[in-house]
Amino acid sequence: MNAPTDRKTLRRRLVTQREDMADRLARCTALQDVLRVWLLEREDNIVGAYWPIKGEFDPLPALHRWKEDGELTDQPQRRRIGLPVVNRTHKTLTFHAWYPGCEMEEDAYGIPKPKGTELLLPTLLLVPCVGYGPGGYRLGYGGGFYDRTLAVMQPRPYTVGLGFTEGFLDDFEPHPHDEPLDTILNDNGMVWPV
Repeated sequence: MNAPTDRKTLRRRLVTQREDMADRLARCTALQDVLRVWLLEREDNIVGAYWPIKGEFDPLPALHRWKEDGELTDQPQRRRIGLPVVNRTHKTLTFHAWYPGCEMEEDAYGIPKPKGTELLLPTLLLVPCVGYGPGGYRLGYGGGFYDRTLAVMQPRPYTVGLGFTEGFLDDFEPHPHDEPLDTILNDNGMVWPV
């Protein structure tokens, strides 16, 4: 499975399977609930997320509710959500403030990103998973943006992979440059660490 062509084939299969889920609404609702409950135990005020593409789970509704819930408490700092912006030179990500209705523009890959909002340093980072396996390792799209970002991000945020049940790969073998995630959640609950 370590050959690049094997990973390309696996990615295509998993993305197609994810896009064709007949019970998408139920699975997304379940994962929204899992994420919302999981966030209750966290003390983070800045969460880095992502704009969903290719059938990915959309974490933004749960995060917006998390942000609003924080405004109802006596939190000393307000809660913030950041979305990734690609650094073309280093092929890493920075995170810029996002809120519903903020002005957006497309990045070099056609993915919406916040336009002209402030740079944030997340203490918690939600990472989309095409697939995932034992040890907290994920299969992404092959660009290495998250791995490069996590390798240099200081301080390193707590990382949470988000995916669907069918994305679990019990025989997944990470590459040496793959950065493990601290936790992985799917529509059934927490699957890493177990």
